[in-house]
Amino acid sequence: MPITVLGFAGSPRRHGNSETLLDWVLAAMASEPDVEVEKVVVVDAGIGPCRGCNACERTGACVQQDGMTPLYDRILEADCVVLAAPIYCLGLPAQAKALIDRAQVYRSRRYVLGWPVIPEERRGKRIGLFLSTAGQAWDHVFDAAIPSVKCFFHVAGFRERDLRYLLVRSVDESGAIRRHPTASEEARALGHEVATTLRERIGA
Repeated sequence: MPITVLGFAGSPRRHGNSETLLDWVLAAMASEPDVEVEKVVVVDAGIGPCRGCNACERTGACVQQDGMTPLYDRILEADCVVLAAPIYCLGLPAQAKALIDRAQVYRSRRYVLGWPVIPEERRGKRIGLFLSTAGQAWDHVFDAAIPSVKCFFHVAGFRERDLRYLLVRSVDESGAIRRHPTASEEARALGHEVATTLRERIGA
């Protein structure tokens, strides 16, 4: 069975700094044997915001039938999920946050209905990645976004110890990531490292 990787480009702007970082990571992983990579561009995926209706607490499913509907199973089936997004006003942009908020379905299944989100035999074998870029150089610039990201991965069945982060500061204007002295090398190294770790865990 191949290792499956599902990447989300969570910026409202196409081919910006965070999506470039994602492309580097996914390219490295795709170059590994037996790794299948898929990228979803969130701004084009038709994912509406959570309505807060709590219907998923009764049914385990979202009442909205939109671009998120087929992604629920694909997120759970992937061996690796990668979320890439820039920092907007010290948080996540609306497109990435809508994806995270719609993961409320997993929370309802797990904590309200008592359903298993993923099979027990897959626990501890998956890896989640958060890639982010920020224009500011502040040490705390990613601090407000990370709890939301951790929540997303947690309700989708990832352990906190199985999360990886690549956070690049001081890349403001479009294309600045390409001039960063280490970002490309770090992204590709992360992609290869995660693919190797998954191969060891899954036995692929």
